[in-house]
Amino acid sequence: MNKALSLAAAALLLTACGTQKETDKVNIQKQTIELTSDQMTPEALWAMSRIGGYEPSPDGKHIVFQMGYYSVEENKSHQVLWMMNADGSEQKQLTEDADNETDAQWLDNETVAFIKGGEVWKMNLDGSGRKQLSETEGKVEGFMFSPDYSKVIILQSIPFNEIIKEKPADLPQTTGRVVTDLMYRHWDHYVESIQHPFVFSVGDGFAIASEGKDILEGEPFECPMEPFGGMEQLAWSTDSKCIAFTCRCKTGLAYSVSTDSDIFLYDAESGDMEKTKNLCKGCEWGVVSDGTVPYETDNLLDPTKTLKNQFVNTNLKDYNVGYDTNPKFSPDGRYVAWLSMERDGYEADRNRLCVYDLKEGTKTYVTESFDSNVDDYCWAADSKTIYFIGVWHATENLYSTNLQGEVKPIITEWADFGSLKMLNDKQILAEQHSFTSPADLYVVTPGEGDNGTKKTQITEVNKEILDQLAKPSVEQYWVKTTDNKELLTWVILPPHFDKNKKYPTLLFCEGGPQSPVSQFWSYRWNFFIMASQGYVVVAPNRRGLPGFGQEWLEEISGDWTGQCMDDYLSAIDFACDSLPYVDRDRLAAVGASFGGFSVYYLAGHHDKRFKCFIAHDGAFNLEAMYTETEENWFSNWEYDDAPWNRDMTARAKKTYDNSPHRFVDKWDTPILCIHGEKDYRINATQGMSAFNAARMRGIEAELLIFPDENHWVLKPQNGILWQRTYFEWLERWIGK
Repeated sequence: MNKALSLAAAALLLTACGTQKETDKVNIQKQTIELTSDQMTPEALWAMSRIGGYEPSPDGKHIVFQMGYYSVEENKSHQVLWMMNADGSEQKQLTEDADNETDAQWLDNETVAFIKGGEVWKMNLDGSGRKQLSETEGKVEGFMFSPDYSKVIILQSIPFNEIIKEKPADLPQTTGRVVTDLMYRHWDHYVESIQHPFVFSVGDGFAIASEGKDILEGEPFECPMEPFGGMEQLAWSTDSKCIAFTCRCKTGLAYSVSTDSDIFLYDAESGDMEKTKNLCKGCEWGVVSDGTVPYETDNLLDPTKTLKNQFVNTNLKDYNVGYDTNPKFSPDGRYVAWLSMERDGYEADRNRLCVYDLKEGTKTYVTESFDSNVDDYCWAADSKTIYFIGVWHATENLYSTNLQGEVKPIITEWADFGSLKMLNDKQILAEQHSFTSPADLYVVTPGEGDNGTKKTQITEVNKEILDQLAKPSVEQYWVKTTDNKELLTWVILPPHFDKNKKYPTLLFCEGGPQSPVSQFWSYRWNFFIMASQGYVVVAPNRRGLPGFGQEWLEEISGDWTGQCMDDYLSAIDFACDSLPYVDRDRLAAVGASFGGFSVYYLAGHHDKRFKCFIAHDGAFNLEAMYTETEENWFSNWEYDDAPWNRDMTARAKKTYDNSPHRFVDKWDTPILCIHGEKDYRINATQGMSAFNAARMRGIEAELLIFPDENHWVLKPQNGILWQRTYFEWLERWIGK
């Protein structure tokens, strides 16, 4: 087709409050873009609107939701708020000026609170009556009103100089940092401040007092936890008397080698920290039940050795040393639930749903029969049922459990659900997306008895774009592995697929290493655009991915180059042998993070299957990465041991002996290396080293380096450059 397409209903409005050069004041709305065909392009992908948070009103009649618009020209985004009826009708944008408006929550059925300019504001249903509620000099980073609206939690950052010393007063412009311990960097920034939750009183008209109480005053611990934690790590009790919050009570070395976080119950009425209870360890704040203090590095036997079973006090009743987070109280106030991992140092341990009975003081794990992760959940109105989402067989679907642990599926289809909210007593509000559809909001009515579950889509935020694009199609295959097991593999086919043609084909290598290849929608690793550009995509759920039982998941730890790599090759060999449209002479392997590591490893072990490789933010030299990464628990668990320990385990020796950098002598295929210099999880030196090694070997290679990006690519123009470079490299070596 050769026809121009308009890809949005509204024009790109760059309305400056001042001069056009004042880009920090630009109001970015939906974009208009023209294509010469019905195929997805990088520009079309970045023209799409993105749904953020969403909240139903207390009476379930309205929904406020957040939308993000992106301008490639301005190289930034604009976050706005929308309102609609619960059935999706009468959608209206509430944000009208250039300021971002985010984090909406309801004060009553007629009033919405939100963040604007670092303060809490309120407005009416129609966006009128705007009024600032807080006076914090722009320090609000998150907030949550108590159910009775007498108090509000406000997140604020406070200075933190436990690990990076404060700058000398007479050298205010120095850029040097004096570091005294580990965890001086996290994800993409130096740790010179941490978040604390403050409790403020609320007066008439929801006015917030000028001063609040720091729950963790004097403590060097963060809440919520870095790098991705937010308000979901705190919760008000239904009677507004208590706050459940998540905290890892460690700093420095102890923090870097441990995932042990806890759920604490804080008495918001007295504000007395001494009354705070640790629900995960059955003790008071800062003390375990045998009277010892659990937050000292001395509790580690040897932080450079594997952390499995190394911590003291692990046999005490109700003493959980894993990753506990995201508490939520039941509507009747009797229970508080949270997500709980069992083992310390294992960030990809199975996420169980724990329910604590506040009346009896007992804990129950209610998803033990679900052999996969719980990723989000919400309480039903009856306080006896919990709805949750979890991945099983490569889809993130909806389930329910009662307090006895009886798990039932609610919806199982080729799509992924996102965050869950109760819309009313009987219906669930959630987002859903897939390989071929970006996120939209849906209302789910769980079935009862013989009545089936009903699902209704209530937004179509990218309808104008999607209606004018040809969609890829998706197939699912179960592939026999080298150890005679079944490997679920997605195959995504180009739009206007012709079964009689031969197509260049991509092997997608997933990251994590324990993240599912479920029906995700990504604005970088997007299967829609890959297929739309003329490529078949083969995406296996190789060993180490959740949704196939714990045994399958854990086979990767300490064995990064074993069965999981065989699974990749089994999938692509199956595609070449069994799918006549796959061109075995035009194959590429692509991936990021662990997927990038996979690409670097396959480059030395592919037996000339592939004609090119693309690795983004991949680990290349595992010995170097052991000390380069900031969250050292990851390396301890996955590699099994430190590289300098002469008595290292056999699994650790295998890991280091099979690091990709040791096989560069076998590299023979063009490779594109991509990395962000603010990636402190896998440092940019890894990507640079891989590129340098390839060029020193005389292999065709390119390096795409982003000085201002982390483990992801977040800026619009960087995103466009990423996509263009990616597809130019593929077209150069395997065509399209």
